[in-house]
Amino acid sequence: MNEQPARTSPPPPLPVRVTGKALTRMVARAPWTWPLVRRLVRGFFDRSADGWDERVRPDAPEHLAALAAAVARLEAPPARAVDLGTGTGAGALWLARQFPDARITGLDISKAMIERAKAKLPNELSGRVEFLVGDAERLPFTDGSVDLVAQISAPVFFDEVARVLAPRGHVVVVSSLGPKTPFHTPDRTLRTGFRRRGIETVATGMEGPGTFFLGRRSA
Repeated sequence: MNEQPARTSPPPPLPVRVTGKALTRMVARAPWTWPLVRRLVRGFFDRSADGWDERVRPDAPEHLAALAAAVARLEAPPARAVDLGTGTGAGALWLARQFPDARITGLDISKAMIERAKAKLPNELSGRVEFLVGDAERLPFTDGSVDLVAQISAPVFFDEVARVLAPRGHVVVVSSLGPKTPFHTPDRTLRTGFRRRGIETVATGMEGPGTFFLGRRSA
């Protein structure tokens, strides 16, 4: 019996990719402009939440392959991890299963997405996984309190990631479809942006259809 190849989701329409890349560049270079578009972005994802899992398949192994490749390079398991732009919770739930002793927070700007993430939270994980509505521009975590900041296909807010990351903590930035991802931040931008904030590049690469960046904050 022949094995069926993994079914990957088609890339988003070109207008979505173009708009997403423009927003990503804007956030990376001029984060102060984010409030000008925040409402539009929130509205887009609120409207997209219905049927998101069926269209995007964020829980599929190929969607999470680059995250898995990056996390495999961590020096030690995190005690506290955050999944920024969690959507319907795929990344946060995967991290919770990968690190059974960690406390995980999935955060997203879209209330509709978070409602769906909460609906997917199994009872056995409910004691150490939480889903919150929040903005990556102003994270609800204290300075240096997070061992791992992960984000899949979301704009990068360098200052906030650096603020909450603990000494020797790690950040993982994944583009689930590589450069075809709407919210794709190029490696050069990630390396430069994080280095300026005391976070050095550990590894970059590709796994499945996605790419990853792994950085570590200095001690």
